[in-house]
Amino acid sequence: MDLKTTIKQLPTSPGIYQYFDKNGRLLYVGKAKNLANRVKSYWHFTPELRPNSTLSVRITKMLHQTVSLEYIVVNSEHDALILENSLIKQLHPKYNILLRDDKTYPYIYLDNSEKYPRLDITRKIINSKDITYFGPYSVGARDILNSVYNIAKLVQKKGCLRSKKLCLYYQIDKCLGPCELPISKERYQEEVDLAVSLIKNKKLLIKKLQEKMEFYAEELRFEEAAELRDTIDKISRSEINSEIDFANNDNYDIFVVEHTELRAVLVKIFMRNGKIISSSHDYINLSEGFDANEIFTQALVDFYKDEKPPIVAPILLNMEFEDKELIEEHLSEVFEKKASISIPQRGKKKDLIALALLNAKELLKKQNSKNEKILQEVQELCSLERTPNRVEIFDNSHMAGMATVGAMVVYENGKFDKKSYRTYHLEAKDEYAQMRETLTRRVESFAKNPAPDLWVLDGGSTLLKLALDILESNGVNIDVIAISKEKIDAKAHRAKGKAKDIIYTKEETFRLQESDKRLQWIQNLRDEAHRSAITFHKKTKLKLDQESKLLSLHGISAAKIQKLLNHFGTFENIKSASVEDLTTILNKKDAKNIKLLYK
Repeated sequence: MDLKTTIKQLPTSPGIYQYFDKNGRLLYVGKAKNLANRVKSYWHFTPELRPNSTLSVRITKMLHQTVSLEYIVVNSEHDALILENSLIKQLHPKYNILLRDDKTYPYIYLDNSEKYPRLDITRKIINSKDITYFGPYSVGARDILNSVYNIAKLVQKKGCLRSKKLCLYYQIDKCLGPCELPISKERYQEEVDLAVSLIKNKKLLIKKLQEKMEFYAEELRFEEAAELRDTIDKISRSEINSEIDFANNDNYDIFVVEHTELRAVLVKIFMRNGKIISSSHDYINLSEGFDANEIFTQALVDFYKDEKPPIVAPILLNMEFEDKELIEEHLSEVFEKKASISIPQRGKKKDLIALALLNAKELLKKQNSKNEKILQEVQELCSLERTPNRVEIFDNSHMAGMATVGAMVVYENGKFDKKSYRTYHLEAKDEYAQMRETLTRRVESFAKNPAPDLWVLDGGSTLLKLALDILESNGVNIDVIAISKEKIDAKAHRAKGKAKDIIYTKEETFRLQESDKRLQWIQNLRDEAHRSAITFHKKTKLKLDQESKLLSLHGISAAKIQKLLNHFGTFENIKSASVEDLTTILNKKDAKNIKLLYK
């Protein structure tokens, strides 16, 4: 069935639609309350099928590449919204805008129902009526909490009261000791009030931490002073400095977007009790153009997810967007109350938007022009569809088939994002199967952790083809390149530290000069992945050696241990195996010894 016929036969039901190019690659995912009406609005049908002249340059360009359409019918527009968001993250369509910052932000909470209340961290609503929440915090929640415990003499740990004995925290004057001493409710409440005031007033908290840091420095306790210095820095980074004070208890969640031709930045600011408590930002690559509707829709769906936040606040934006009413309906279900999304035009709320936009503009100015240049050069050299702003690099490591592991490192915005690194214990024995296992596991996690712009593999053309096949079979649209060392006499060649490396792309193979900045950039990525894989391999190998030694001490020979590993794959599987399973490999006496050892 041709494209025109498919469009004319679309149902009037809600659903999602997908545009594909001549090679079957996914170009775009969209949602619709009425599939027929929505998709037909993209097109003129006479004298021939062509894009509607009122569409944006981005969508017009996409439609000119479209040769086929697929759709999925769902029960409601709300279901279409959720499915669209999920598919964009999993499949990374070329013309959809992708936001990656969909993590859940932590809150600090106080359980007032306890006899001696204490503070802790949560990312969800606690099932109790007498909870006070503070947050959300983009960074520094744990540092704030630890700092408060360093100053206020609260019960420090959950299990402290059960011991009914004074502990070290009392001895170092960090707890009043209600586990054993007759501390009145009023006296303890003074410490609770102090803790709450420190959480609500970061300037006061930082002032007290600085006083303590100076005291440690004077006492020549430099390590403790340095720790407090780092803590102060983390707490300070979560907050935008502002003179705006509502002099009331208003709460607001502020989302603003500012953009250039190639990049946008989404800034989130959280105001609680009339004061700004934290902020964060997320860069968005605009290789195919800006779309406020896609950005705000994804940002709000991702941030609030499908769980009611501990604190529900009105939402302020800097511009209107097409799906505003749909998102309000969706969030009203999530919040279990009417959601409010507004675009302030005057007053202090407008001042909040102006402050957020000012910070967004400054963040866009901070783009690393040197890094942007090398990214564009690599994109041009390797004929990449997207500028590789976020890159995932893979390598595997093993020793004679033992302690087989995979590693993924992540490069974004000109630096390695170590929080996003992942390591994998692998069962495969040969390098090809190991890379297939690593990449397959990564693809399976795209729904939770969206796809990058580029994959880089430590390997040659065979592994490149493997990666492309895995992505194609899963309908994912991202670029891949591989880098391998030149081989002389079947051995990887490095002469006087100069790497004779070869770059493989889908279309071409490159042998660049060692001084070429593009080659050095890719080598740097590969070397970091190699370092990560080797480090994890050594750690795994050490653990395996310790486990092997333990079994050897209990009469299990090295040959028997190898048989067990060949059959069960890991020591964890050996530990969990039943006696019956173990006796398929060893005699009954050895099987019983192993079960007793790991009991």
